Parts: sequence; C-alpha cells; structure tokens
Amino acid sequence: MAEILIELKHVHKYFENLHVLNDINLSIHAGEVVVIIGPSGSGKSTLCRTINRLETIDSGEIIIEGRPLPQEGKALATLRSHIGMVFQQFNLFEHKRVLENVMLAPIHVLHMKKSVAQKNALELLKRVGVESQAHKFPSQLSGGQQQRVAIARALAMNPKAMFFDEPTSALDPEMINEVLDVMTKLANDGMTMGIVTHEMNFARNVADRIIFMDNGTIIEEGTPHDFFTDPKTERAKVFLQSLLPQSIK
Repeated sequence: MAEILIELKHVHKYFENLHVLNDINLSIHAGEVVVIIGPSGSGKSTLCRTINRLETIDSGEIIIEGRPLPQEGKALATLRSHIGMVFQQFNLFEHKRVLENVMLAPIHVLHMKKSVAQKNALELLKRVGVESQAHKFPSQLSGGQQQRVAIARALAMNPKAMFFDEPTSALDPEMINEVLDVMTKLANDGMTMGIVTHEMNFARNVADRIIFMDNGTIIEEGTPHDFFTDPKTERAKVFLQSLLPQSIK
C-alpha cells in the first residue's frame, strides 16, 4: 500500500460545549480517494478544516507526511500550499479576472515568474474545461464554472492532496455533474483526495474508501461496495435508506 500522507490520531474538537470531533482516527494514503459522508452536523466539514488548521483541535495529533501539523508561521503556510482546499462557496476574487485568480497564489506564495504562472494557469483552466472564460470576471460565470475555476486555483499550487467540502451543494442541479466530472478525472489521475459530499452515486463510483460520520464520530468505514450494499451499523443503514431507499435490502 502507498505511504500514509495524512494521519489523524485521537483528534478532539469542541465548539464550546459541543463535541464536534470525538476521538477521530483516520489515515489517508497517497493516491487514495476518501469520501466522507453523514448527516448534517456530523463533523464532516470540521474534520476537513482541521487538516490544514483552518480549525484548531483541542487534543490529539494531525500528521502530514510524517510530521506534526505546524501551529503557525512559515511552516504552516508551506503545508497549506501542499493541501488544496475547495469549499461550498467559490471564494474567488470578484475584482480579478479568472486567469488572475488562478495565477495569484503561485506568484505570491511560490514566487513563480508571472509568465510561468500564466502558462500553468491557462493549462489548468483548459484541464477543468473553462479556458474560454479566462479573461472574464467571476460574476460573468455560472456557478459550475466558478467552482471549476476554484479547483484550477487549488491545483495551481501543485498540491499533494485535495480536500473538497461539499463542492456541489451551492450549485443548481444541472451544474453539479460538470464539477463532479472534473473531480472524477482528478481521482483517475491519482490525486490524493478527501471529499465531503451528499452525492452518493459519485461516492460509490469514485471512492476507494467511505468514511461515515455521525455526532462527531467515525461510525463506520469500508469500500463503497461494502458500505452501500452491506452497511455494518444500524445508523448507517438508516442514513442510507433515507437517501437511497432501494439500495439496502
């Protein structure tokens, strides 16, 4: 099996009296696609956000490539450049054109030459299918196009892993597949990915492993086939039946 890229050991996180992450133990191997599912409020998004310290943890340990997650400073900034993040909202700079949005971080964080950053950005925009939109402003794009630009922006840092926090939940139904198609291609290309999603067919087809969370705890994990056809816990069965009533006998 490939090396462990990201590891969480006994991670706990509280929001005041709410135990949002409760003794989380999780390893993600290089090249693995892990899809995290569960009901709203189960801690999925918080789990994603702790991995590059957008949320701090109260106890436990997060290890990236064999090293503890840095607390602050240049070491943390370097690590964040290695972990791409794509959120529900696109978070593009509205006053800058699409091409500039993708070029900014490589120039200012990686100190890449502008000409190189522009060449790379155009290639990435082509990769996600929006190269024709390069000179438009984000407000001139559909939601699906904006999310694909956000993916290109994350890829521009040449990350070692990508995390997606419900990247299609803010999109109209007809735009969802165009974003999922890009993510599927990334998975097929070997990108290490952690994905929070409610898109069960996508999870079934793309994941190497399913993580099911409820009330801040990892309740169950397994292959997509095992999880969707023979969930081991009653809580997972109830959850799946609410979404896919024909999938569980």
